[in-house]
Amino acid sequence: MTETAAERAARTRGALEETRLTRLVLIGAALAFIGLFLVLPLVSVFTEALRRGVLAYFGAIGERDALAAIELTLLVAAIAVPFNLLFGLTASWAIAKFDFPGKSLLITLIDLPFSVSPVIAGLIYVLLFGARGWFGPALSSINLQIIFAVPGLVLATIFVTFPFVARELIPLMQEQGREEEEAAVSLGATGLQAFFRVTLPNVKWGLLYGVLLCNARAMGEFGAVSVVSGHVRGLTNTMPLYVEILYNEYNFVGAFAVASLLAGLALCTLAVKTALEWRYGAEIAATNRH
Repeated sequence: MTETAAERAARTRGALEETRLTRLVLIGAALAFIGLFLVLPLVSVFTEALRRGVLAYFGAIGERDALAAIELTLLVAAIAVPFNLLFGLTASWAIAKFDFPGKSLLITLIDLPFSVSPVIAGLIYVLLFGARGWFGPALSSINLQIIFAVPGLVLATIFVTFPFVARELIPLMQEQGREEEEAAVSLGATGLQAFFRVTLPNVKWGLLYGVLLCNARAMGEFGAVSVVSGHVRGLTNTMPLYVEILYNEYNFVGAFAVASLLAGLALCTLAVKTALEWRYGAEIAATNRH
């Protein structure tokens, strides 16, 4: 039996209504999930931080130990992020643009911190550089302390944030291929000239995203730095560790005040990323299609 035009139109309307309903259900479910697991916790953090007023909030942040924790967090991130930027850029360049023995092994090692618990990473450094570790006696003989000091925090943070820049750049460089670099070299450019004038401009947005993510992860790391820090108040406590100490002492205003700073840093990272995408969206899209 042949379907009439009216029946076809009715069937099309029904399919469109079903599609629209499905879309609304999916959007509603996504918004409910975001509201329950992201927005509500963030709102509760800032609400608890300001529960006793603005003066109590800034008083908690202005305490000596809190300022020391903030300064240490920024210091560790300032050391770890540039190191991972340098490694991620060079490793992704080598993996995407060259063929060499052990390439698959290098990619696997880059992904290793994703599969290893941060606590285990901290224990590894204690085993290596602790007072009774493999290199502990040698370090003690030259009065160099790694564990329970800033160098241990930096090493643990570098390990945890190791893959972020590289994993942002490797797929992008592989998608772009090697043709432009090969053309530059054939025209007389050296390898470094091809890198700085061709490769780097093509991946600058991916590099920036990787740095933003690496920085946010570095400042928010808890597990690995908790193991290697020794929790020396005012000396080796980063912001996440200091939040735990305050919370365990039932100083909820102070704990949530410092936690709100961490949440604010995460929101700032997201805002910067969104602003860049809005301002340079066309250029970013063109680079990704390249």
